[in-house]
Amino acid sequence: MTRSQSRTTTAIRSLAILATALVLAGCAATTTSPSASLPDAEAGSSGDWVVSRTMADGMGSTKADGTFPRTVTHYAGTTEIPTKPQHIAVVSTGQLDALLSLDIVPAAATRAKKADLVPGYLADEFPQYADPLAEMADIGERTEPDLEAIAQAKPDLILINSTRGTEIYDALSAIAPTVVTLGNGVNWKSDFLLIADSLGREGDAQKQLDDLQSSAAVFAATLPSPAPTVSFLQTTGDRTRIMGFPSFTGGLAQDLGLGRPESQLFDDTSQEISAEQLDLADADRIFYAGNGDGLKLIEGAALWPTLTAVQEKHATKVDLDPFFLNAGPVAARLVVAEITSALD
Repeated sequence: MTRSQSRTTTAIRSLAILATALVLAGCAATTTSPSASLPDAEAGSSGDWVVSRTMADGMGSTKADGTFPRTVTHYAGTTEIPTKPQHIAVVSTGQLDALLSLDIVPAAATRAKKADLVPGYLADEFPQYADPLAEMADIGERTEPDLEAIAQAKPDLILINSTRGTEIYDALSAIAPTVVTLGNGVNWKSDFLLIADSLGREGDAQKQLDDLQSSAAVFAATLPSPAPTVSFLQTTGDRTRIMGFPSFTGGLAQDLGLGRPESQLFDDTSQEISAEQLDLADADRIFYAGNGDGLKLIEGAALWPTLTAVQEKHATKVDLDPFFLNAGPVAARLVVAEITSALD
């Protein structure tokens, strides 16, 4: 058993005692989970990718918006949500973004590795929620959520995607009703609709997506043929990656009618490259970001000044959080605004 597995096992064992107490207190969830394994959110398929713009067939509730109790079908089975959630715990990427876009501040949230609990772009976009965001409970990193901290936050709904939910769904369901979205940035729209449906707010989420798509279509109609190509490059210092077609930014580029360079027409979310492979990031326009010393690794690389986009001053440094670390409607609007402004 690895150290990570040991930590998870210990946490789940201790949580079992805590969950029993919660059950006795009437706080446990009513859920069912399938015997089949959860889907692989990172799996890509060969061929042309089309951004998912609707909730997947069979997902969500049959109840009208605002109606509770409601039974929600999701990627780990079905969950009954007895009343309108008031204290929500968000575990996975983009879920804090999604809730804030619906004017809901969760009771607890995870954070990206080496990142703030509330990403800077969300703090900037929602200054009216500064106080409740400051009171939001920290329940660990997205890849290693703290089960005991989640239970202590006493949520009445837990949101997580299938990437991590595969391992801890049963433990989370013992704490509160839990809804599992698919995950992976290219699925953010269908996941947003599933989250909103769980809150009885699917119509509000759909309106946001429709507005975003309408704006993208207007921009796409102005593009020449062939459309300019865009490249997305990010680094955390120890890893430098170009984003593939089925990624958050890749999906938004598709909505905008933009092309992608041949080097980024692969089926994975991203592909790691070395400094000697930086030419794979070239395109008509490059959007790049990094944290720590990462930007120095890009801008100081020998190949960087040789790239066509760099020579033509078409390389734009962007905010890492909305472009690469958070996939949600607020981030999407900011990314679209940045791309269209650079290309206008």
